[in-house]
Amino acid sequence: MQLDNIDFQILRLLTENSRIQWKDLGAQIHMTGQAVGNRIKKLEESGVIKAYSLIIDEMKLGLSYTAFVIIFMKTANHDSFIRFINDRKEVIEAHRISGEGCYHLKIKVESQEKLNLFLNELLKHGNYRLNLSIQEIKNGRFLFNQ
Repeated sequence: MQLDNIDFQILRLLTENSRIQWKDLGAQIHMTGQAVGNRIKKLEESGVIKAYSLIIDEMKLGLSYTAFVIIFMKTANHDSFIRFINDRKEVIEAHRISGEGCYHLKIKVESQEKLNLFLNELLKHGNYRLNLSIQEIKNGRFLFNQ
């Protein structure tokens, strides 16, 4: 799908507020709500928009430990590891990486004890290197500069 300037404006506004009404979004870019809705549906159907999400205050949920883990696999068969990370609510993001290590995980837990339990389970699949976050500087929202 070829995106034009209007599509990028719509994506930028949806990134700022994915719950915005189509008519309100249209008013900002001088289009009708129906025209905006049609463009959003095309963006969804083409896979440009994959999902809508929430940004949650994790401290209010008691998730006070954020850790970044690089995994060094013990085996070439990664299927059981992939099942493990998909089943764990602590794993917020998981990426297969190049360079040093095999996978990079972002995990969130409510206590050091829960972190240790997770890491003990992780050892069944490979060794790891751990970094704890001490302050979030920027949230990962992607904004369009079009």
